[in-house]
Amino acid sequence: MKLTDFIKSRLSLEEYSFSRNEYMAYSGKDTNAVTTDLAYLSEKGEILALRKGFYLIIPPRYLKLGIIPLELYVDKLFDYLDKPYYIGLYSAAQIHGAAHQQAQTEYIITQGSRMLDIRKKNVGIDFFLTSNWPNKANVDMKKSNAGYFNVSDPLLTIVDLIYHQRKIGGINRMLVNIEELLDEVELNKMDSLLQWYPHKSVLQRLGYLIDYISPGSDLLNPLLLYLEKYGYYPILLNTSDKIKPGAVDNRWKVDVNLVLENNV
Repeated sequence: MKLTDFIKSRLSLEEYSFSRNEYMAYSGKDTNAVTTDLAYLSEKGEILALRKGFYLIIPPRYLKLGIIPLELYVDKLFDYLDKPYYIGLYSAAQIHGAAHQQAQTEYIITQGSRMLDIRKKNVGIDFFLTSNWPNKANVDMKKSNAGYFNVSDPLLTIVDLIYHQRKIGGINRMLVNIEELLDEVELNKMDSLLQWYPHKSVLQRLGYLIDYISPGSDLLNPLLLYLEKYGYYPILLNTSDKIKPGAVDNRWKVDVNLVLENNV
């Protein structure tokens, strides 16, 4: 059985990825023959080795780009890796319609051992680890042509952006994304987040930024009640500074150690 026939059968089922073992089982070929087949189509740009033993299919309409959209293969990739995941940060913001940077990098949150980021041709994927897996209510299931995939809901996307601010450009880079994501946040999602989210300092920064962007937001009251119930202390807004927070004059106890401005 030819690899091209295998790929055609996959595409007919709207499947855009496969593992080496799946092709071996389909073709009945030995290891050397399978290696030769995969190398040949990789050279032609019709498939791309994303991880060891895992390949993307690049259909003709995507050949010039050399990559397919993340949502067409991410669920199968993490099934292959046997890890939980969700698309997050700026990638999730884009899915929710709140992206102002057409970055070449995709962002995925996962759990377990550290994963090496991917940099191959036109593919860039950064993996972020979390030890506190979110409540299902804060992860949305979206549908693509290839099936369902997981993405952080608008509120968890904001919280993750704030938490990882130092690694992804800082508060000002994400401020416009946060503003647009807030329009999509449902009040019950705040209730869900507060049931499991462990980082009070991030919640304080969240409260301050919501207050800054939308002072009358219904999201503020449950967040403030939560913080008052469990206690909270002065923290910095910009975590890049290596200083202790100074005097604060807002109810979130956030030392605003940067000038806020939208960097669109």
